[in-house]
Amino acid sequence: MVLVFDIGNTNIVLGVYRGRELLAHWRLSTNRQQTADEYGILIKTLFNCEGLAAKDVKAMVISSVVPPLMDNIEQMARKFFGVEPLLIGPGIKTGMKIMYDNPKDVGADRIVNAVAAFAKYGGPAVVVDFGTATTFCAVSAAGDYLGGAIVPGIRIAAEALFQRAAKLPRIELAKPQTAIGRNTVTSMQSGIVFGYAGLVDSMVRRFRAEMGGEAYVVATGALAELIADEAETIQTVDPFLTLEGLRLLYERNRE
Repeated sequence: MVLVFDIGNTNIVLGVYRGRELLAHWRLSTNRQQTADEYGILIKTLFNCEGLAAKDVKAMVISSVVPPLMDNIEQMARKFFGVEPLLIGPGIKTGMKIMYDNPKDVGADRIVNAVAAFAKYGGPAVVVDFGTATTFCAVSAAGDYLGGAIVPGIRIAAEALFQRAAKLPRIELAKPQTAIGRNTVTSMQSGIVFGYAGLVDSMVRRFRAEMGGEAYVVATGALAELIADEAETIQTVDPFLTLEGLRLLYERNRE
């Protein structure tokens, strides 16, 4: 079995693969204070709940945008699973040419998503990842990573309204029945949900125009379903796109 980690600023998403089959997956809160032992005990408990054995893990793959956590996660891999983790970063075989001015500047999660999107859906493609930040990544017809865009994530935008506007409440991120809100909560929900759907459609149209044609659009991330229902340009929601990309990169680098 292969254990894959996608470590984001808000959540850690884990998956266990046997071959190409995703046996189990979990979403944890990212906690920079958690020790290697605490992570190890937690993950082994999750394994037990699913009837999986830690001793069957033969490899671990980690994509992270949270450098302070890496030492603890690497220690956990060695102590609790007896494996040396494969870290997604410079030197990894991706099979994808990175066209960024400085390829090292691209977040590991964005490369992982691009690799998975091209492998599953072909190119040209646009990946929209609704994480702590909402990111857009463009992949050419030849499978080159062209670049992308980054905007504040949906939860960040909602929290900013609550923190910076004295009379606005913290709200549930849900689709209101109408765009014209009849109270403060539904007005905020309208602005965030429908506003982000419009943002996605506008960005995708600009990407497609610059890429010279129709690009397949796949969305992923915790809030992808919420926005995809309202965005006209999103064609597929793939909740496990990042995990699948990590599995693919393991296959390309296993030797």
